[in-house]
Amino acid sequence: MNTQKRLIIIDDDPDYVAGIKSVLETANYSVDVAYNPKEGFKALQTNRYDLLLLDIMMGRGAEGVALARKIRKDPKLRELPVLIITGLREQIAFLFPGQSVHPHFVENDELIEKPVEPKLLLEKVSSLLKLASSLLKLAEEKKS
Repeated sequence: MNTQKRLIIIDDDPDYVAGIKSVLETANYSVDVAYNPKEGFKALQTNRYDLLLLDIMMGRGAEGVALARKIRKDPKLRELPVLIITGLREQIAFLFPGQSVHPHFVENDELIEKPVEPKLLLEKVSSLLKLASSLLKLAEEKKS
């Protein structure tokens, strides 16, 4: 049985995507890419992924924020773990109160800022996948 986890990166920076895709594939993850929120949402609706890596500053602003909110409202996608990787603070020169992102800014499972070190990226991906797996097992146990 193939246990390779399938990830999708939605980010409009092709150079950055190439870098993190390479890091993830070297760690034996299957990685798909979408370079804009519309293309990304279509991929999310047609394929099954174990984790989404999402940039929130795309296109004409924070299009990734709208996508993250749309995902959390979709019954089929709301349980998908989301790792936001963004240069948001750098781009808008704004510090969020108290933590990396204000808790009501956008629902996500984890946020790290660009540029991200490969080791940290792999740690965050691994921990989110383990957490999602544990939550899925708990949900299945409750059903039976």
